[in-house]
Amino acid sequence: MDDSSNQYLNLLSRTAQGDQKAFAQLYEATAGRLYAVSLQMLQRRDWAEDVVQEAFVRIWHNAGEYQAEKGTVLTWMISIARYRALDMLRAAKSRRETSEDQAPEQEDGRTPELNLYQQRERVHIDHCMDGLEGAQRQAIHMAYFLGLTHFEVCERLASPLGSVKSWIRRGLERLKRCLEA
Repeated sequence: MDDSSNQYLNLLSRTAQGDQKAFAQLYEATAGRLYAVSLQMLQRRDWAEDVVQEAFVRIWHNAGEYQAEKGTVLTWMISIARYRALDMLRAAKSRRETSEDQAPEQEDGRTPELNLYQQRERVHIDHCMDGLEGAQRQAIHMAYFLGLTHFEVCERLASPLGSVKSWIRRGLERLKRCLEA
């Protein structure tokens, strides 16, 4: 376990005991990552902000339910944000289907600096993704870039759940090493 994982585990444990200062520190350390995942899935800043807020409310209330054997604290927190983002996408799809309205327009208040930064980050991520094996790359792309659940990835790849989870786990480990290099 690396230092940040130990730090997150310590902060989450203290949060489970009602330590508001530890929760604030956990928020400061991880909110950016949860926001990035949410924004990637939703493509709307306002929705991504809502997802992060709701995810942290759930983290505060469910901190005592974290189980270390199922993954790192950050993975657990990201999964909470991902599931909330999926819920939001499903609700938006349902509203569009019932009202026949156009999808809300994406905000376009991006600065040139932000666009350049995001393009550079995307190039680095794409480079690291290209280094993954085919099944790992496909499974990660579907789960994290398209926002599919593991079961939906299984259906699309016609593969067993255990295989898909293994591909994602091993692929994320390789991706992490590449991005940190």
